[in-house]
Amino acid sequence: MAGGERKRRRRKLQLSKLFTLSSAKACFKPAHSQIGRTGFSRVVYCNQPESADYCDNYVRTTKYTLASFLPKSLFEQFRRVANFYFLVVGILSFTPLAPYTAVSAIVPLTFVILATMVKEGVEDWRRKQQDIEVNGRNVGVHQGNGHFDLKEWKTLRVGDILKVEKNDFFPADLVLLSSSYEDAVCYVETMNLDGETNLKLKQGLEVTMSLREEVDFRDFDAFIKCEDPNANLYSFVGTMELKGEKHPLSPQQLLLRGSKLRNTDYIYGAVIFTGPDTKVVQNSTEPPSKRSMIERKMDKIIYLMFLMVVSLAFLGAILFGITTREDYQNGVMTRWYLKPDDSTVFFDPQRAPLAAVCHFLSALMLNSYFIPISLYVSIEIVKVLQSIFINKDIHMYYEEADKPALARTSNLNEELGQVGTVLSDKTGTLTCNSMEFVKCSIAGRAYGRGVTEVEMAVGNGIEYAVAAEPVVKGFNFRDERIMNGNWVKERDADVIQKFLRLLAVCHTVIPEVNEDTGKISYEAESPDEAAFVIAARELGFEFFIRTQTTVSVRELDVATGGRVERMYKVLNVLEFSSARKRMSVIVRDEDGKLLLLCKGADSVMFERLSGSGRDYEEETRDHVNEYADAGLRTLILAYRELDENEYEVFTERISEAKSSVSADREALIDEVTEKIEKDLVLLGATAVEDKLQNGVPDCIDKLAQAGIKIWVLTGDKMETAINIGFACSLLRRDMKQIIINLETPEIQQLEKSGEKDVIAEALKENVLRQITNGKVTRLVKTGSGQTTLAIGDGANDVGMLQEADIGVGISGVEGMQAVMSSDIAIAQFRYLERLLLVHGHWCYRRISKMICYFFYKNITFGFTLFLYEAYTSFSTTPAYNDWYLSLYSVLFSSLPVICLGIFDQDVSARFCLKFPVLYQEGVQNLLFSWRRILSWMFHGFCSAIIIFFLCKTTLESQAFNHQGKPAGRDIFGGTMYTCVVWVVSLQMVLTISYFTVIQHLVVWGSVVVWYLFLTVYGSMPPRVSTDAYMVFLEALAPSPAYWITTLFVVMATMMPYFIFSAVQMQFFPMSHGTIKLLKYEDQCNDPGELELVRQASVRPALVGFTARIEAIKRSVMRSRQTGP
Repeated sequence: MAGGERKRRRRKLQLSKLFTLSSAKACFKPAHSQIGRTGFSRVVYCNQPESADYCDNYVRTTKYTLASFLPKSLFEQFRRVANFYFLVVGILSFTPLAPYTAVSAIVPLTFVILATMVKEGVEDWRRKQQDIEVNGRNVGVHQGNGHFDLKEWKTLRVGDILKVEKNDFFPADLVLLSSSYEDAVCYVETMNLDGETNLKLKQGLEVTMSLREEVDFRDFDAFIKCEDPNANLYSFVGTMELKGEKHPLSPQQLLLRGSKLRNTDYIYGAVIFTGPDTKVVQNSTEPPSKRSMIERKMDKIIYLMFLMVVSLAFLGAILFGITTREDYQNGVMTRWYLKPDDSTVFFDPQRAPLAAVCHFLSALMLNSYFIPISLYVSIEIVKVLQSIFINKDIHMYYEEADKPALARTSNLNEELGQVGTVLSDKTGTLTCNSMEFVKCSIAGRAYGRGVTEVEMAVGNGIEYAVAAEPVVKGFNFRDERIMNGNWVKERDADVIQKFLRLLAVCHTVIPEVNEDTGKISYEAESPDEAAFVIAARELGFEFFIRTQTTVSVRELDVATGGRVERMYKVLNVLEFSSARKRMSVIVRDEDGKLLLLCKGADSVMFERLSGSGRDYEEETRDHVNEYADAGLRTLILAYRELDENEYEVFTERISEAKSSVSADREALIDEVTEKIEKDLVLLGATAVEDKLQNGVPDCIDKLAQAGIKIWVLTGDKMETAINIGFACSLLRRDMKQIIINLETPEIQQLEKSGEKDVIAEALKENVLRQITNGKVTRLVKTGSGQTTLAIGDGANDVGMLQEADIGVGISGVEGMQAVMSSDIAIAQFRYLERLLLVHGHWCYRRISKMICYFFYKNITFGFTLFLYEAYTSFSTTPAYNDWYLSLYSVLFSSLPVICLGIFDQDVSARFCLKFPVLYQEGVQNLLFSWRRILSWMFHGFCSAIIIFFLCKTTLESQAFNHQGKPAGRDIFGGTMYTCVVWVVSLQMVLTISYFTVIQHLVVWGSVVVWYLFLTVYGSMPPRVSTDAYMVFLEALAPSPAYWITTLFVVMATMMPYFIFSAVQMQFFPMSHGTIKLLKYEDQCNDPGELELVRQASVRPALVGFTARIEAIKRSVMRSRQTGP
């Protein structure tokens, strides 16, 4: 019974008849003449999917496939310079040239490569799981016998006829054939594509409207020719041949993959594009292999280190060759103990040049310890754990939607701390796309005491109470003068009545009555229209019924004070467009009067007022400017009465324009509407707030204080874009606005010609005329070379997310296309503040310090090897045992530096947010500049020199123990190695800013592990421990000289850095050093002192509400100075 009632209701309301300027019967346009040519060659046989040979409907977002994982991931690893170098060294280690065993060289490299590949595989497997879920969804597919069975999305083919149910996503690009409505209309939500929550109206061709039951498709046989796959979401050209007749197809019949069917029980559609051919996938690109700026710079450091290794090896080879040649001359042996007259090629004085070449290759292998083999894998481990911290951050968890932050890749963590420019989508990213009616101006008087987010942020010297959540969604209006029917007591009650009546009648909203509660809800094509209708209802004019020709409103009667129902006959709807910037309806009231009701932007409405209809123009303009300052979107409301003769002429002309099939049909319609939408009488203005997501102005203000440039990209009309700029505090009234507009008559005329080169040149000249050369130069200089972050939530943002250095997807609502193509996903824009200023800052500092420390510790270790080799006449004899060499970077010094990259904090999260200037350390790259890197390297060389020469001097010329034995290579190497382990461990202690228990365990544990290794490894049989056999237990540990030398050398080595750090912290502190001194001196409890430091640290911002407040203060001060 209920189903029959719904069907009867649908028969009463044929939505296509609401829009009298757009008929359901489509017409051919000039673009249709291109069908069959290049770019328009796709052929689809409906109901015959086996007739076409197109791609399947499987969509992949993964970086690897099963076949490409091994070669592609190996390429990813060995395109890193260090890994490739160690691969070459590992191969050479199997030759007699190697100064150590091959196993000790290959095992660390294999561990590093496998660990990184496993990490890459796990990350890509997560993407694969998302792909499996999407491709495994089910949809009804026609089986050729009038029945529809459920099949997985990935099995769909071009030509299939689908039945998509209410609230389901479209699995491919479809041509709409029919729907549960008789006139083949359906509502579509494009949240996944463009982030907009308002519904789009689509309508099938008149010739397919009758196909409303499954059995109707048993003998359905149509032939579609259309454009080839392309990325344009908003255009479509094609023809459908059915029963021998051709019918034009347009975007009105196109249903895109990823959009959702709403408020329609079901639709039938024909698949025309599948999988990679769909427009949403065409908009995306292959997931790029992004590398951070630090990682790219790290390759340059590796090149520098490699150059240094080659230089040292070359120098050693030359000196070795000279010395070797002098060993045996004229039968005289200089170093007789080396037996130069009976030596191999490696030490043969007769073949000194060849011996020098062999020495060069051996030295290259020995000096490989300058380059940290565990650097890359350590960074991979650190980045994965940093990503886990981001994912688990409770402050970035959106409880309402149960959405935590999600770092989909860990390769770009440190880039988050270096962002110079943020490119943000508007709809669904900054805003909720949810409008609220806040204020209005009627008859020159301002109404509405609601407070916008911008007003609360700015203050204007007024103490605002925190705005309560509106009781009615879309209505945040508070003013007792016109609420609860009090408007009838106002001076201009008749104008207020006309104003509210216009809001209730001038729209294309569809009312829906809940059969259980009787409450009315509204479905609108835009959230603005819904807000206007809701406002009219709350103020006494309730729109409750629409038919194809009438609207009915319950109005508050001025005379009786009661509610009366009035019906208005809708004669014409003059639709809104970006060119018209207004929308009108022509109605006939119950008294027979013809009324034109119009609402539109102030830029087009004021000029259409009649001479006698401008009574409130000046006051209304002032109010509109005030509303714009408050970040509100405004519309002007006006009306006029039409006489019968004028309307008859209009009806005749509009019918002629609609019937035209020429290319300038739209221009003809605009010309007719232009003539009737004039001589209007001004009623007032509305002001609605495009509700921002929570915390957006605060977030933008904080990012601006951190020196980050913010760009908002939107496809909205200019007025809307500017209003959004005001709402989120990017713009303020005293700013000089530069508007570049390319929609000039000259450009439009050139576009019709289709000459791309001419159009491009004209566009360039037009832009240059509107911006001075100096500004262009400044824009280029300031906008180049910085890390760019893009943030968006729709499929139309995918290209932007993948092109930017960092792509952030918004996952807070239903759209997942942007998330699946992003590097990091967050639920709300406001979380970007913590993501950048806290996690970004920490990750940048950690990775920068970690890499610098890595090169320091390896130079300290590697240069002692070189100095010992030079001390032994460049014999390529290593100072240390083979396994000492192999385990230095893997076991004795790796864990502390990994913990540094995971846990270290210069300041707490609270201070990161309180002092945004800290973020500039990353933007300016202060911690990973060449000056900083080279200073760490220099520190490593100095440490190595001090360790080697002090150890040599101490142990060289006296007995090492009480038995009178001197120190040999094993004792000297063991002592020097111990000093190196202690020095790099204590350097880590001085480098760490924030100690945890784990860091204490790994730092001191590394030293303990070294002593344990010396004991255990030295206790093994000589064939295993070789020259380390019992060195510690029998030689080093019992000798006081060993312990005294270690203490003395370590203290002497650490003293220069300790003094330098103390002087820098006290007299030349960086930003974080200043804040740490403030905390240390316990001045954080002094609000005045803290505020002075904070203000001094904050960069002067040009955008954000802080800048707006400062501008207001300056304006007030100027007015006081010029006042009496």
